[in-house]
Amino acid sequence: MDQARKIKTIITPQPVMEGAGVLLKRSIATRTLGELDPFLLFDHFGSDNPEDYLAGFPMHPHRGIETVTYMLAGTVRHRDTLGNAGTIGPGDLQWMTSGRGILHEEMPQRSARLDGFQLWVNLPARLKMTAPRYQDISAAKIPVWTGENGVTIRVIAGEVGAVRGPVTDIAAAPTYLDVTVPANGEFRRSIPRGHAAFVYLFEGAGTFGIAEGTGGAAASAPSMLILDDGDVIAARAGESGARFLVVSGRPLNEPIARYGPFVMNTREEIEETLRELREGTFIR
Repeated sequence: MDQARKIKTIITPQPVMEGAGVLLKRSIATRTLGELDPFLLFDHFGSDNPEDYLAGFPMHPHRGIETVTYMLAGTVRHRDTLGNAGTIGPGDLQWMTSGRGILHEEMPQRSARLDGFQLWVNLPARLKMTAPRYQDISAAKIPVWTGENGVTIRVIAGEVGAVRGPVTDIAAAPTYLDVTVPANGEFRRSIPRGHAAFVYLFEGAGTFGIAEGTGGAAASAPSMLILDDGDVIAARAGESGARFLVVSGRPLNEPIARYGPFVMNTREEIEETLRELREGTFIR
């Protein structure tokens, strides 16, 4: 019998300033929640004031992680030292595997509103020094599942019924869903047992973690809800409906050595990374 996941913790996103001066709301990589194996960071960027984001993220390094950028509104221009360049617009997603090392920049462009998310996913030790790669997924390539009750789900990674997301070949075997539930509507989806999972509610309100013997936990946007273990997540939207991300992934259960944008398994590996940066041998 399937076990419904209950809500373990509700986190209120904290305002932070990152990059050259970008205002963000952070839920993972804070004093409240340092990490949720395999997830290392989760940021929500959203503003109609260009001064909050135009400074952007000039050229900076990464090693040992994957960065996932999902856009709701506005445009971000990116380029790297390997010769890749492009833009991510409304509904687009970029899943970047930094592997052994990459230098890149992400520069938001002026628009009526910039809105989106960035997630960092850890890489297992066996893949930390792999070659960098991108999965750039345009909005048109992200399939939408529609339920009879009016629920719609953009399936970015994982599966909903017969609909499979376009992001593949990721070590954490992730689920990444963008869910819209109409007013007072109900949502129920399976999540692999044993996987770490969270819900990020960014529009509306609802009750989450509904299970036998409990009415669930009420939350309103913006909120991150950390889920207990189980097989399914059940929720009910409030009077104004709800829109939220459902994200899960297989924990690595490996030691973490972390220094800014570098995440390795030992302190010695971090020191080697810093030495390569100083000596100019970081990019191969």
